[in-house]
Amino acid sequence: MRHLCLTLAASAALLATSAFAQGPYKVIKTVKTGGDGGMDYVYADSVGRRLYVPRTGPTPRITVFDLDTLAPTGAVAETNARGAAVDPKSGHGFVTSKPVVMFDTKTLAVIKKIDVQGGPDGLLFDPFNDRVWIFSHSAPNATVIDSKSGEIVGTVDLGGAPEQAVTDGKGHIYVDIEDKDNVAAIDAKTMTVTAHYALGEKGGTPAGLALDAKNGILFVACRKPANMVMMSVKDGKVLEALPIGAGSDGAVFNPNTLEAFSSQGDGTLTIIKEKSPTSFEVEQTVTTPMRAKTLTLDAKTGNVLLITAEYGAPPAPAPGAPAGRGGRGGPMIPDSFMIVVVGK
Repeated sequence: MRHLCLTLAASAALLATSAFAQGPYKVIKTVKTGGDGGMDYVYADSVGRRLYVPRTGPTPRITVFDLDTLAPTGAVAETNARGAAVDPKSGHGFVTSKPVVMFDTKTLAVIKKIDVQGGPDGLLFDPFNDRVWIFSHSAPNATVIDSKSGEIVGTVDLGGAPEQAVTDGKGHIYVDIEDKDNVAAIDAKTMTVTAHYALGEKGGTPAGLALDAKNGILFVACRKPANMVMMSVKDGKVLEALPIGAGSDGAVFNPNTLEAFSSQGDGTLTIIKEKSPTSFEVEQTVTTPMRAKTLTLDAKTGNVLLITAEYGAPPAPAPGAPAGRGGRGGPMIPDSFMIVVVGK
C-alpha cells in the first residue's frame, strides 16, 4: 500500500509539473548574434525600439539591435560598460563605463564623457525629473546626472551595495541593497534616503527589483534564500514570499498583465502573478538557456528579453580542493552570444 501511495503521489507531482510547464509563456525566439566579450545588463528602449547590450573584453562597446527584428543596428564604441539607459525625451543615452558615456540615441555618437567616482554598475533613468542614476557598490553609491545637460547634480550614500533600482515616476526611487538585505527608499527630488526596508528571514542577497507602481508593491528577487519577496512601498511590510530559481540577477514587472518576472542563472525564468494587491502565486517557470541571468521588458509587446551564451565545461577542481569547488563554470564559447525572447 505504501508503494502504491508513493507511486500515485509521484504521478500526481509529474502531472502537476507538466501542467505547470505548459503555462502561457515560452521561448518564442532565440537569435545568435555572436561577437566577442562578456555581458551584463540588457536594456530595451520600448519607445525608440532599440535593444542595448553591453559587451566587455578586447573590444568593449554597447551593441545595439532593432527591438522588433533583433537585427544589429550599430554600436556605441569604446565603452567598457555594465549597462545602458535612455531618456526618450532628450534622445540621450548613458552607459555605466568609467567615465560614464553620454551618447546620441539616433546616431550612437558619443556626446560627452562624465567623470564619476566609485565603480559604475547598474543605472536607472527617472522620468520624474529627467535624471539618470548611476549606481556603484563602492562610495558614492549613487551619482545623479541631468539627462539633458549631462551635468552631475549630486551623489547619494545608500548605506550599502546597490543592485537593481526602480522608479514610480512620481518622485520615489527604490534600490535593493545586496549586502545589507534591504531595499532603500529614496526621495528623488531631494536625493535623500527616507527608509530602509528589511527583508528579514523571507529573503537575502537581493539582486533583482521590480515595481507595481499603481498598487505600491515591490517585487524583490533574492538569492539566499531564493525567494521573490513582495513588500509594500508605504512601510516595507512583507506581504508574501514565493520560491524562485537559483541565482536571480534581475526582475521586471508588466503592469498590463500584473506579472513579475525573475531571471535566474540556473536556466529558469520565474513568473509571479499578482492576483490582488495582497495575493500572489507562482504562475509559471519557463526553461531558458543556462546563465540567462539579466532581462528586460519590451513594454509594447509584453515580451521579456534575456541574454546569454554557450559555455564550455567547468574546469576541474585543483588537487586537494573540496568537492564542488571547481569554479563558477566553463569559459564562454567564442561567437556564441545570443538573445532569447520569451512571450506568449
